[in-house]
Amino acid sequence: MTVISSPLPTRDIDRVRPFATLTVDHEAIMHNVCLVRAIAGVPVLAVVKADGFGLGMTAVARSALRGGAVALGVATVDEALRLRAAGISARILAWLADAQCDLDAAIRLGVELGCSTGPLLETIVARARTLGLTARVHLELDTGLSRGGADRADWAGLCRSAAAHEHFGALRVVGVWSHLARANEAHPLATAGAIETLTEAAVTAASAGLTPEVVHLASSGAALAHPGARFSLVRCGQALFGVQPVDGEQYDLRPVLRLTSRVVQLRRVPAGTAVSYGGGYRTEAETTLALVPIGYADGIPRLAGDRAEVLLRGRRCRVVGRVSMDQLVVDAGPVDSEVADGDEVVVIGDPARGEPGLGEWAQWAHTIPQEIMTGIGSRVERRHLGAARVA
Repeated sequence: MTVISSPLPTRDIDRVRPFATLTVDHEAIMHNVCLVRAIAGVPVLAVVKADGFGLGMTAVARSALRGGAVALGVATVDEALRLRAAGISARILAWLADAQCDLDAAIRLGVELGCSTGPLLETIVARARTLGLTARVHLELDTGLSRGGADRADWAGLCRSAAAHEHFGALRVVGVWSHLARANEAHPLATAGAIETLTEAAVTAASAGLTPEVVHLASSGAALAHPGARFSLVRCGQALFGVQPVDGEQYDLRPVLRLTSRVVQLRRVPAGTAVSYGGGYRTEAETTLALVPIGYADGIPRLAGDRAEVLLRGRRCRVVGRVSMDQLVVDAGPVDSEVADGDEVVVIGDPARGEPGLGEWAQWAHTIPQEIMTGIGSRVERRHLGAARVA
């Protein structure tokens, strides 16, 4: 066996570049938080779950707070604990919890827990009593999503039980909340029923003796388009990242991410050339094919092959053939085009600059922008521009 003992050469950072780079604009994050806050007229909870929608949870959280968010929202207890470990002391709500989560750490560190069942409430109270601390809880009601949340028939009993535990100090209900099923629809009827139901639920909670600090229903779409859903707090997720959250409506939200790669090989081919696996695509004329080292392992939807476009030398160029795990092929145009090895390829960027946007990629892949964002792979290098340095 031959063992290589010599040290690896020093990386030349001016010469070596990753195949793909995701650039996150933190000034845009702060702008978007400010915009939602100004339109909604109530405080904003910034949703930074799923590693900040794939962009880097801690950095995104800090910028959202700097932009005016008063709290952070995550899906899991583990995500909340990661934010605390990073030194972030702001208010955090984790809405998915059960008896097998690290409830002790969450309670010790002041993480607020979503709760919608009697058994979970009893478990949280038991852990809080053992620790000699008061657990902070948001009671969740199902208002039509049929996902999480208490059934309406169980709501009054859940509130009474919570109030009894509050009396002995093991629990504090700091929030009453729900999640909309149709926040992306602009018509008022899309949210009217849920608004009425949560309004009644808040009255029931008060009748049981609860005095929550916040009542919240609106996610991004409702925060911008449904005034009645705003209550005392709105949750800003997709709008935080510049994704337009209401069908048919445009707000002054700034794109936050830019995904780029580069050309690593050019091939001039005649008309009728089969491209990529299966050979289902054939060139219509003599053209130049550009190989781009980014694929479905990096978050490029395989389904977008033959439909998606990228920006190359200021021109929209079509992705042709099937997207592979590590690469895709672009029709770069006539054989006399000026495309060269090493040219930047803008995969996702700012539509205002002619670059393909998240919304377009979602259409090409028959999905939503959030799935595109959260699917961007770990080997894509993240760069943070203007990242906040304060918790």
